Amino acid sequence: MRYLYFILPGLFAANTLQAQSDTAGVKQTIDKMFTAMHNSDSVALRECFSSNAVFHTIDEHKGNTTVKNVSVERFSSVIAGTPKGDLEERITYGPVQIDDRLASVWTPYRFYHQGKFHHCGVNSFQLVKLGKEWKIQYIIDTRRKDKCEEDGAAAQ
Repeated sequence: MRYLYFILPGLFAANTLQAQSDTAGVKQTIDKMFTAMHNSDSVALRECFSSNAVFHTIDEHKGNTTVKNVSVERFSSVIAGTPKGDLEERITYGPVQIDDRLASVWTPYRFYHQGKFHHCGVNSFQLVKLGKEWKIQYIIDTRRKDKCEEDGAAAQ
C-alpha cells in the first residue's frame, strides 16, 4: 500500500507530460501549415496533411449557405502559385482537445493578402496521430468580411 503513494503521483505526472507533448505536437502541425502558406511552400504544406485529408469551407452567397469541398492538392497548388509572403493567417488557439490519437482544435483567425485584411472566420481542425506525428485529417472553416475582432479573434 505504501508503494501506491509513490507510484500514483508518478503515473499522473507521466500522463500530464504526454498530454502537454501531444498538445505541442498538434499546435506544431497547425503552425507548420500556416508557415508553409505564408512561405508559398506547397511541399511543406502537404506534409501537414494525412493522405486522405478533407478540406471544406462554409460559404454564403446571395443568402444561400453552401459547403464547398477543396482538395488538398488544389489548396497546395494555389499556395504554390502565390508569391511568398502574400498570404498570412493570424490565428488564436482555442482549446486543444485530445483523446488518444484524435485531436480537435478551434482557431479563430484573420486572413491578410499582401498585408491587407481580407476576411476573418474560424477554422475547425481534426488531426490524427499517425506514428509519432500529428497530421491534419479535416478542416472546415467559415469566412466573412464583417463581425471581425482584433487579430486572431473572430466574433463569437
